[in-house]
Amino acid sequence: MEKIWILKWALLVWIMSRHAEGLGVNWGTQATHQLPPDTVVQMLKDNGIQKVKLFDSADSTMTALAGTGIEVMVAIPNNQLAAMNDYDRAKQWVKKNVTRYNFKGGVNIKYVAVGNEPFLKSYNNSFLNITFPALQNIQNALNEAGVGDTIKATVPLNADVYESPANNAVPSAGRFRADINDLMTQIVQFMNKNGAPFTAVGYGDMTILVGEVGWPTDGDKNANVGNALRFYSGLLPRLAANKGTPLRPGFIEVYLFGLIDEDAKSISPGNFERHWGIFRYDGQPKFPMDLSGQNQNKLLVGARNVKYLSSKWCMFNPNAKDLSKLADNINYACTFGDCTSLGYGSSCNNLDANGNASYAFNMYYQVQNQDDMACNFQGLAKITTQNISTPTCNFVIQISSSSSLMSPLIASLFITLSMILFL
Repeated sequence: MEKIWILKWALLVWIMSRHAEGLGVNWGTQATHQLPPDTVVQMLKDNGIQKVKLFDSADSTMTALAGTGIEVMVAIPNNQLAAMNDYDRAKQWVKKNVTRYNFKGGVNIKYVAVGNEPFLKSYNNSFLNITFPALQNIQNALNEAGVGDTIKATVPLNADVYESPANNAVPSAGRFRADINDLMTQIVQFMNKNGAPFTAVGYGDMTILVGEVGWPTDGDKNANVGNALRFYSGLLPRLAANKGTPLRPGFIEVYLFGLIDEDAKSISPGNFERHWGIFRYDGQPKFPMDLSGQNQNKLLVGARNVKYLSSKWCMFNPNAKDLSKLADNINYACTFGDCTSLGYGSSCNNLDANGNASYAFNMYYQVQNQDDMACNFQGLAKITTQNISTPTCNFVIQISSSSSLMSPLIASLFITLSMILFL
């Protein structure tokens, strides 16, 4: 496949006394309408997924995971790394987010991810000097709390910490980026000392954990269901066979990225960023896939008892007279709704001008929980009960979710703002 940059992967590093069996997934929650945590946990169980990597430690998520036995990696977001440089605050974080759940029938926490890809070049060294002290404090706090033997701190790293070897040599000949090589060496030494997971710079016995690997299904000409299925059809059988790599044969612990599409994620890396899920926004499978990789015909099982909003859509009003502000209204709709499927090479890229407007208006309307006032756009839009989807472009009906990020108050403010902007 061309443009291999679409492939999502990141590394976690530490030493473990044993290899835990099973495939993991990344459970992200940057969505305007989230499936209830209990529903997602049931999805994990229905699909035999035994490990989950979180990007925070929300109480509702942790409560839903309690008593399931699912191995959990909780996370400290990058914006909290500076606070974790204070040891007392690190101890408070461990008490609130780790030891609080450490009881029989509690949450089976195995790892704490300190930050998320903090050394990305695009962050311009924002977290360069605070990540390692945060890592040290969290691991020391875990140790002091008496759980450090079973719960390890680590740092999820993007592939850009690594420089490919020259002259097309084998990947194992590569090195860390020159600007972070010394820092990475210190981090690896600390992890090795504390028995936590990365290999490199002479620590050949450390376990590599692949924290994120996957393929998006929309938002780019190379991001589609066909390519994603082809990718997973190659990955999963290889994992099941425990082949590993030439340097590291055998079992490799892997977390798929990701579980569910997230329509509120930043699209700075690209429009595909909102389409990494193996399940759609509503928890339904995107394609038939056997997670076992062993041709057991155990295909993905979707979320149960999902509740949707009414069968209504917002579309371009063909009787609209004044089209002078159509572009402004489409831009506004796409600011607060997800229009990434309209991009070049994406699933809805073949719509005509009216179709583009309808798609944008509907995405905004659904985000606003189908509020009638959210389908006006100065007379350019109207509500319909006829499904306006096309064979290649799905006009969604959003799920009904108590955890919707778009509260009625915020929704009314957005609508008021739009009226002010476009009157």
